[in-house]
Amino acid sequence: MNYHAVSAIYRFELARFGRTLWTSLATPVITTSLYFVVFGAAIGSRMGGLGDVPYGAFIVPGLIMLAIFTESLNNASFGIYLPKFTGTIYELLSAPVSPFEIVLAYVGAATTKSVILGLVILATANFFVPIRVDHPVWMVAFLVLVAATFCLFGFILGIWAKSFEQLSFMPLLVITPLTFLGGAFYSIDMLPPAWRTFSLFNPVVYLINGFRWTFYGMSDVPVAASFAATMGFFVACLVVVAWIFRTGYRLKN
Repeated sequence: MNYHAVSAIYRFELARFGRTLWTSLATPVITTSLYFVVFGAAIGSRMGGLGDVPYGAFIVPGLIMLAIFTESLNNASFGIYLPKFTGTIYELLSAPVSPFEIVLAYVGAATTKSVILGLVILATANFFVPIRVDHPVWMVAFLVLVAATFCLFGFILGIWAKSFEQLSFMPLLVITPLTFLGGAFYSIDMLPPAWRTFSLFNPVVYLINGFRWTFYGMSDVPVAASFAATMGFFVACLVVVAWIFRTGYRLKN
């Protein structure tokens, strides 16, 4: 293991995050506050709680996951796309650094940023609603796992993309709609039977509900299915990344 190389890439990516620290953290704080003003105060005051959980607290895990999905994709995809765009990726590929070390450094740095962002949103939400975490260890584990999974997905997206427009395609047109339809702001048990069955084919439903279970011990789907879906997505991304480096897909040509 070339620890020096991994550390250098990791610190370089975190330094890029540090240069835009104010923007990177202020934006999610403001966005989270607006969500609570609209959903928590305006709408939540007219809705009852879900079980013993107030509506404002109910949407917190969904808000965190929404930010994690988007930021993980953006951080990881831009991190690897910019070296491709500038041509410095060839220096990295010719250096004595293995594919595993490259992925570990880039994905590790992006995961660190996403986890920090998730914790900042959680701290911001505490100013608006009382939040409890029934399973703190599982909450941290699930947060890191989801962030790492979507960072891997973002890494794949950054290698696949040929333009900045393609980089923004997946988060805007796929991930965000799936998140809003995945029970981030409601329980899928509130839907008509046909729509509830349709929602079960949305993989984001399992990610959000698994994370919500770590907070309040409640979930619309079996918790085991949530963790299995997350691990399955993680393994699938690892397989794709391994194939990319084995074939040199859009890296060496």
